Parts: sequence; structure tokens; C-alpha cells
Amino acid sequence: MIEIERKFLIKSTSFIQLAYKSVKITQGYLSRDPERTVRVRLVDDKGIITIKGQSSVSGMSRFEWEKEIERKEAEELLALALENKIEKMRYYVKWEEVVIEVDVFKGIHQGLILAEIELKSEKEGINLPQWIGKEVTGKIEYYNSYLSSNLLKKS
Repeated sequence: MIEIERKFLIKSTSFIQLAYKSVKITQGYLSRDPERTVRVRLVDDKGIITIKGQSSVSGMSRFEWEKEIERKEAEELLALALENKIEKMRYYVKWEEVVIEVDVFKGIHQGLILAEIELKSEKEGINLPQWIGKEVTGKIEYYNSYLSSNLLKKS
């Protein structure tokens, strides 16, 4: 139940034409404590609850437990969530041996586009497509839990 992933900014939207699937995500947080973040999501019509632990020093790994729940349950939990729910479209792009999940944010984070790549180990290498930009793995300001309570500072 350890999630290992790297996170990147996106340079262009050319990934959209490569996507084999997209979903609408609405998510809220019941806890933003970095040692036990609790997130509720509606992914299209499916509910999901997730608990994440503290990130490793590299920011690539952390405990993750996830379970599908009824849509109605997810809606009820979202109603209890802390302020500033996140809304985004997620695009799934198959690239070589991995699936790249690209989130196009809406609302207060309109314009932010992040890619996440789950890996089997922290040492696993990957060839990145040209549309992937700067790596932001481990940068707290790009965690969804942080974004749900803060505006991203433009740099």
C-alpha cells in the first residue's frame, strides 16, 4: 500500500489527443494533516475515499489506502469536507510502460496542469514525452491537499 509517483508541470496540451480516457474529478478533504490526509472523490459517478500518510524525504513515496464507496456516500462526505473542493479533468495517456495521469484544474486553479506517473520503485527510470515540463515531485505547493486550501503562487 505504498504509492510511488513523480509529479511534473505540463508544457503543452498536446497530451489531450493522446489520451485514451478522461474523467471529471471533484474532491474534498476531511483532513489535511500531512501524516494522515483523508480525501473523498467523485470520479464521474463513482465515489472513492483515500487515506494518505506522510511523504518520504524524496517526496516520491507514501502510504496510500483507497476504497470505492457509493456515490451517495461520497456526496455526503464531500458535504462535510473542508473548504475549497478541487475540480479537475483527468486524462490518461499510455506512454511506453507507464500511464501518465494528467490533471487539468478548474476553478481557482484554472490554468494549472499537472502530470503524475506512478512507478514500481523510486529508482525506476522513465523517458518523458516532450510535453512534460519541470519536475515538482515533493514540492508541497503542488499537493492537492495544499492546493485545496491555498492559491498557487505564480513563479
